[in-house]
Amino acid sequence: MAFLSFLGRLLFVSVFILSAYQEFNEFGTDGGPAAKTLRPKFNAFTKHITAQTGFQVPHVEMKHLALGFIVMKGLGSLLFVFGSSLGAYILLLHQAIVTPILYDFYNYEADKKEFAQLFIKFSQGLQLLGGLLFFIGMKNSMPRRTAKKKASKAKMN
Repeated sequence: MAFLSFLGRLLFVSVFILSAYQEFNEFGTDGGPAAKTLRPKFNAFTKHITAQTGFQVPHVEMKHLALGFIVMKGLGSLLFVFGSSLGAYILLLHQAIVTPILYDFYNYEADKKEFAQLFIKFSQGLQLLGGLLFFIGMKNSMPRRTAKKKASKAKMN
């Protein structure tokens, strides 16, 4: 059973590991294609947040943001594979930040082709969030192992 659990976690994070590996290899001096793709999406997201809440999002370098996402995916995946809740929390934070930024279906009309494609990707991001929440919930509901103390034997004279 332990091997199946490990294999399941490994397959689950394979999406994150492969993505982080590809983005790391393409990073370059400007953040690579990940930063270039992220820039217009992040700008649209910040404009949307500012318009809806009035909160001004501070300026962020895209290559730093892309590097942060690579680190979060890599570290979170490594910890998660070995059953750490911290890894699940890191991946959960990554997904909670990235999903609404990259898959901005809310910026398109419902009858547009882009809306359907982005909404499907957004839903897949929510599925990953759900899987991580399920793991955290199961991990927290399991009783902790305690070291068994040997019963002391009474000495007989």
